[in-house]
Amino acid sequence: MVKQLINKSLILLFFISLGGCTTNASMNEERYEWNMTVTVGPGSTWYAGAIKFAEDLERESNGRFIVDVYTNEQLSAGNPEAGVEQLMDGLKDFSYNSSIIYAGIDPRFGVLSAPFLINDFSDAERVLNGESGEILNQMLRERGVEPLGFGESGFRQITNDTRPIRSPEDLDHLKIRVPSMGVFTNLYRSQSADPITMAFSEVYTALQQGTIDGQENPVDVTYSAGLIEVQQYMTMWNYVYDALVFGMNKDLFDSLSQSDQELIKKVAKEANEYQIRLTRQKEEAQITELKDKGMEIYYPTDEEIEQFRESSQNVYDHFREIWGDAQLDTFLKEANGSEVDER
Repeated sequence: MVKQLINKSLILLFFISLGGCTTNASMNEERYEWNMTVTVGPGSTWYAGAIKFAEDLERESNGRFIVDVYTNEQLSAGNPEAGVEQLMDGLKDFSYNSSIIYAGIDPRFGVLSAPFLINDFSDAERVLNGESGEILNQMLRERGVEPLGFGESGFRQITNDTRPIRSPEDLDHLKIRVPSMGVFTNLYRSQSADPITMAFSEVYTALQQGTIDGQENPVDVTYSAGLIEVQQYMTMWNYVYDALVFGMNKDLFDSLSQSDQELIKKVAKEANEYQIRLTRQKEEAQITELKDKGMEIYYPTDEEIEQFRESSQNVYDHFREIWGDAQLDTFLKEANGSEVDER
């Protein structure tokens, strides 16, 4: 009996010692817990992409990398611009933010929001995957952000509760809520509209009370905010493409080993592809539902789009110096499939 107990004790001690070796070996690999924010809520494709990134990174790193995802810019009191500044300053680790938010900090990023620069998804992919995308990447690094690729919010469409918008004249005197960015206010003034800047959280009430007549946003934002209840018309004019910057604090990225950097870039690329695919799938279903609920959705003809494009020329004239001749020309060339564009 004593011999059996001794043998069992030795066996138990053997397995404990093995377990200790495994624990010590895994402890030699440094572990990290990071944070990531998205501007919108948990029902968004932004959040879905961020969660995929967090889950895949934890799994593929064998638990070494933990990413906690926060919605609605919780780490910056709901302020996206302050959130981007946190990322730049190292007070945040990762984020998904619209390129429009970056333009509020550095106007050079506004070139991506130039009106009617990008007409469809093929144009967007050509621009972001080409020399133009590298220009954006370099600007991000200059600002302390390591680019991990681009997600997608979609093309911004205009809604209102007054009339269908088929021509620049239809915008006359309409009060349209726009982002607080010079490109947008300049554009709408050139169309004889009255651009109003306000926090998006105030838009539903402002539309309900008639303080503003309309707003512009990607379909997913319009849909998820329930604006079908206060807007009757939507024009699908694809006038601005809204890319999502997947950013990581550059100092943090640079502090990691090359193998860890490659893993993060790989997982981020897969998360971006998933988020983009999900965004495009959801938009089709959302448009159908908006139609079923009574929203009138209008698709302008090529001739009508050309009218809008021509009337927006002054935006290019005004911002060319800010964006830089060479930079703007590169974006125009790639957006048009290497054809010369005189804008």
